[in-house]
Parts: sequence; structure tokens; C-alpha cells
Amino acid sequence: MKLYADQEQYKLYHGSMLDMLEVIEPNTIDSIVTDPPYELGFMGKSWDNTGIAFKQETWEKCFEVLKPGGYLLAFGGTRTYHRIACAIEDAGFEIRDCIMWLYGSGFPKSMNIGKGIEAKEKYGKASTDVKRRIEQECNTPEYTLKQTNNGAMGEIIETTRKEYIPNTKLAKQWNGWGTALKPSFEPIIVARKPFKGSLVDNVMEYGVGGINIDECRIATDEDTGRVCGTNRDVYGGFDKKTITVKNKLGRFPSNVIHDGSEEVISGFPDTNPTKPHDGDGLPLDTRNMGWGFKRMPSTIEDNGGSASRYFYCAKASKKDRDEGLDMFDSMQISDGSIRSNSETGRKYGANPVEKKNIHPTVKPVELMQYLVRLVTPKNGTTLDCFCGSGSTGKATMFENREREANYKFIGIELTKEYLPICEARIDYALNKYEYDFKKELEEAKSTGQQNIFDLLEAD
Repeated sequence: MKLYADQEQYKLYHGSMLDMLEVIEPNTIDSIVTDPPYELGFMGKSWDNTGIAFKQETWEKCFEVLKPGGYLLAFGGTRTYHRIACAIEDAGFEIRDCIMWLYGSGFPKSMNIGKGIEAKEKYGKASTDVKRRIEQECNTPEYTLKQTNNGAMGEIIETTRKEYIPNTKLAKQWNGWGTALKPSFEPIIVARKPFKGSLVDNVMEYGVGGINIDECRIATDEDTGRVCGTNRDVYGGFDKKTITVKNKLGRFPSNVIHDGSEEVISGFPDTNPTKPHDGDGLPLDTRNMGWGFKRMPSTIEDNGGSASRYFYCAKASKKDRDEGLDMFDSMQISDGSIRSNSETGRKYGANPVEKKNIHPTVKPVELMQYLVRLVTPKNGTTLDCFCGSGSTGKATMFENREREANYKFIGIELTKEYLPICEARIDYALNKYEYDFKKELEEAKSTGQQNIFDLLEAD
């Protein structure tokens, strides 16, 4: 394990996370927020085909460095997250929940079985090239298909296509049958390291064990406070004296997060205004709870609208992935489509994708900020043992800037080519104002514009 970058607020290491006990003391990490390999062999990347995320040993290392009561948040793919969750549980963690991150930019990579059958019947094989030939032979108008590769942070790719019309009996029978659903969510496993004694005692000793509810509430203009009765007694219920508890912090955080895209919002139903209710969702009318207790109504009001308003919205910004990488050269990489290869690039009218951040599975920084904030106490240290291009570290530095959280971050990454990108993105978040100011000066000079410092020097 080699130290790659050492700053006051963060450290980056190059090496295998299985060796992290060489540089991290046991029971010293407050939270782990990480995006491990999904073990799908994604885009032919070797790091996504080692099985490390499925190994109990992997998460035992995390267990050792995490404080008792500390939380582990680990992303997973819909096909393989159960294997990751089982390995986490077998390592000694308690599975507490699973967060669903919804996004609208996923594109279905599904094969039309009817088209594959016709390709096999006519040309003896159902390869991608042959299926595309079958499609191009159709006497139908061309159209442009826009798709986003690699989830919420992917690039928009345009491809010229033709509507496929089956020509054989068997192809007609199976036309419209496919092999995959549209990807629209990724699960985030929520696990906690067990502790001895009570939660309160553990929080007092180690400073971890809880979830940061109030700072992770869902923003709303509504007053989500309630009216509370006073002077309860077993036989008389509440008396006429009440107190109003105001709450402008927002709705209670849930285990669903979405990206605010039109596709996701439209997937939620519109709901009518709800009747005023108490904190447990019971309607306004008081109910006898037995032994004379009665519930008092709350002041919660709801004007209706999309049900998406009940869930946190973490928007994905396309510029996020390349922020801080101005000095990096863009590189041509595959867009993740099966229609691309090293010899031809992307075929059928599209070009290879050019990126500065060449990591294929970048997570939105706003999402990562929310997750770090959810489980990390202020002044705590968060670890990402599968650091990638540094989204968790970048998010941690933004939280420090925006909320004065004073977090420390430790990142471990096995693939050396990602580390310069990781460091640059974290430094950008750490020094954003200075970075943006310097960029503005450079742009002003390149266009011949005067700035205030030029004027001061002239005086």
C-alpha cells in the first residue's frame, strides 16, 4: 500500500483495499461510503471481474477498521448486489436497510429476439453486426436514437437506426420479445457494525451509531410540525391545553433517492392533498388507543402533486465528472455499448466518446454528499476503499465547504491511472473558489478583457 497524496483533510493510497490495515488502525473509521465492483465485467474492465466484492474477507477488512456502530454504505448492481450483501453480512455486519437510487437516464441493452432469429435464419449467426444488417435491410425510414450510456453520469449518444420489421414466420412470432429491462435504479446496502451495550452508550463512547436525520430531511415549504396535547392522564386523555411544535426542517428521510429527471418524476403518481394527520399517519379524527389515551391532530398540511416530493432528489450534473480536470487531455474511450470495439470504434454513425474523466461508473457528487452526510458525524473520518475517480472524496470536501463538517477522507484505489483524476477532483472541491477565480482570470486574458486587478495596477 503506497501513499499517493497526503493533505490535511484527505489521504489517497494506491493499492489493494485488502492491505488497508497496513495504513489504517482498527476501530478508527467513522463511516465507509463506497462503490465496489459489481462483478459484471463491465466494458471489459479487469477490476470488475475479480470477485473481490463477493468475498467475505473484503468486508472483514472494512469491519476491522470501522468503529463499533459505524455505518457501511455500499452500492451494488441489480443483478449481483445480493452477493455483495451476503458477503457483508457474513463478515459480521448487520444489514439495516437498502436505499433505492432511482434515475431516468438508463438505456435498455436488450436484444430483440425476433431480429436475432431472422439473422440466424438468413446468415447463420445472430451477432451484433448481422442483426444490424437485418435492420438496415428493412425498407423503413431512418431515425436518430438518443441514449445515455453508463447511468446518470453518462454521455448522450446518438445512433442512426431503422425500424425493424420481421420477415419470417418465427421472427414475427418472437418480434418484441427481449432480454433485459431498462435500468432505472441501483441499490445501496446499508449496514452497521454491531456494538456492545446500548446505542446511547456506544454513541457516547465512539461518536457513531446513528443516522443524521435532521440534516438529511427532504426540503419542503410545508410546516411538518404538529400540535401536541399536554397533561395526559389514563382516563381523561388530553386536556384542552396544547403546544405547537414547529418544524421547518423538511420531511423525514426515506430509503428512496431519485435524480429529479423527467422520466423519474413522471413515474410517480400525482397525489391529492392528504388530510391532516398525526405523526403515525392516522387521520385527523382522534382515535381511542385503549386505556383512555387519544391522539391529537397534527398541523401537517399537504397541497398535493407528484409523489416524488416525498423523496430526496440528488440531481446529476454532467459537468461534475470533469470538474477540476482542465489540465487533463481528453481521451477516446468506449461508451459501454456492445457496438464498439478497439478496431472500429463505434459503428453506424456514432464516434467514440471523448472524456477527461475516463472512469466508466462515476457517481453524482450530490448523491455522494447526501450519503456521507447521512452516516458520518461531523469531525469524523469517512473511507472509500474502492475510490475510483474520487466522487466520495469530492463530495466530502464539498460538505466541509458547505456545512463546515470538518470531515477527513481516506481513499484507496487499485487502478493507478484513476488516482491523478481522483486527486484533481478532490482538490477542485477543496479549493473551488480559488480554482474558479483563476479560471475566470485566464478566460478574461484569453479574450482580452480587463479585470479589476488590471485596473488597480494601472492606477
